[in-house]
Amino acid sequence: MTTDPLAPLLALADIAPAVERARERVDEAMRHRALRRHGGQVAAEVSLRSAVASAALEGYAHERETVRAGTVTEPVLQGALRVAGALPGLTELWPKAPRQALAKLHVLAARNVVTEDELGRPVADPVVGARLDGLAGLVAGGTKVPPLVLAAVVHGELLNLRPFAGPSGVVARAAARLVLMSRGFDPRGLVAVDVGHREREPEYVGAAGAFATGTPDGLRSWLRHYMSAVEVGADQLTVIGDEILAAA
Repeated sequence: MTTDPLAPLLALADIAPAVERARERVDEAMRHRALRRHGGQVAAEVSLRSAVASAALEGYAHERETVRAGTVTEPVLQGALRVAGALPGLTELWPKAPRQALAKLHVLAARNVVTEDELGRPVADPVVGARLDGLAGLVAGGTKVPPLVLAAVVHGELLNLRPFAGPSGVVARAAARLVLMSRGFDPRGLVAVDVGHREREPEYVGAAGAFATGTPDGLRSWLRHYMSAVEVGADQLTVIGDEILAAA
């Protein structure tokens, strides 16, 4: 019997209850009335807000309404928008060929930011390559932990590895969202987790650094942050739904 490599994470203090709270908050948000008749509009708004938040976390902050107006041409923001729009089309590829999906995400995120030769190509480091292979194995069925835990690990590991040149964080955040979408937790991409990371940015940066230590306390810090960000993302879904109903 093979031992699940991520199962011990659920035994860390407070983590299992935090995962359950986040799941319940998302379940509640998914019952919003706006999703019955305006689901596409809600998804589009979540996609926009997620892209703006992800670009800001990469150091390229822009006002959401300016982005909505189409006047921002800055390459990292444009890459984040492309990535957000492409996620629904990558949900089937992701569990089958994670490294191929990551390469596609990087091409979308880093166009006009890095050289053509670097697009979609991980850095030439055997340690990074081995850890990417390990991560791909987890994504492809090597763990049975809840999707929220796997998404947190994928996100934290990719932030730590920075396997691609340029806006690697945009790729990491998108990959985590792909976990939630492909595993059926958030199939339509309605939970704006990246908005949660942006709203708690100092904690996000600190917890990511803690994750990189690999210690139980560091892993716990990151997982706690991630679940808090998911709750913010669920609240954001409720806010968006209320705004759309009010304008209908």
